[in-house]
Amino acid sequence: MHGDPGSRAFPLAVGLNLAFVAVEFGAGLWANSTALLADAGHNLSDVLGLLLAWGAAVLSRRQPAGRFTYGLRSSSILAALGNAMLLLVACGAIALEAVRHLLNPGPVAGMAVIAVAASGIVVNGFSAWLFMSGSRNDLNQRAAFLHLLADAGVSLAVVLGGIAMMTTGWYWLDPLLSILIVAAIVAGTWGLLREALRLSVHAVPAHIDLEAVYAFIAAQAGVAQVHDLHIWPMSTTESALTVSLVMPGAGPDDIFLDQLEAALRLRFGIGHSTVQIRHATPTRACSLD
Repeated sequence: MHGDPGSRAFPLAVGLNLAFVAVEFGAGLWANSTALLADAGHNLSDVLGLLLAWGAAVLSRRQPAGRFTYGLRSSSILAALGNAMLLLVACGAIALEAVRHLLNPGPVAGMAVIAVAASGIVVNGFSAWLFMSGSRNDLNQRAAFLHLLADAGVSLAVVLGGIAMMTTGWYWLDPLLSILIVAAIVAGTWGLLREALRLSVHAVPAHIDLEAVYAFIAAQAGVAQVHDLHIWPMSTTESALTVSLVMPGAGPDDIFLDQLEAALRLRFGIGHSTVQIRHATPTRACSLD
């Protein structure tokens, strides 16, 4: 069940968080709490992000057809990118509202803030747990996991802020807490946005060491030169490789190619390898260029 697109993880997380957004938004209006409204807006952006991730997970399983010879695997990269951008836009809107309330703070129903935020810890914590296993290997699911885990932390901060307001009467703590929430969210989202952008322009995935792959291929028996080595992401979980090898003399058999492809899959997590063999005498030095 942990984040598997075929399981109930995505619909369950979406349903729970959508219901909580409605409750938290209503409570924020009633309690005059920008912290609750900020958290509700953040949770709503996460619901939309979960929907994007869910749709991408379904699309990525579609078989190649027509002009989509790779299928729609790369939709998961677009979803991760859209998820990060959506979250940053939501943060901007929340920050503007928080600044307005900070300049003109009003009384806040601290007990309501505490009660609603405490329930948010449970909802977001459980939702994050649904994606914990899948987050290790899938950037899309890692985005969902990190957002939901951050939401649980944000809810905890709101609880503490509610307690502080009840004991001190410092209602300006509520919008200030909203601004701190936004700062924490932006800091946590930046790495996700950077990695999603890298994947979207076909950069070598962060978990693959390009030089190590090159050295491994060059060290194979019979390989004199390695040319045109390219590694790129097909999705947030799959990578592909193409390479041209100069192997003078007798050509390698299928066993060599099968073993090389299996080794690339096991050692580096590259599941799709295309290897071209040339038998000409080497004419130029090996290079990653």
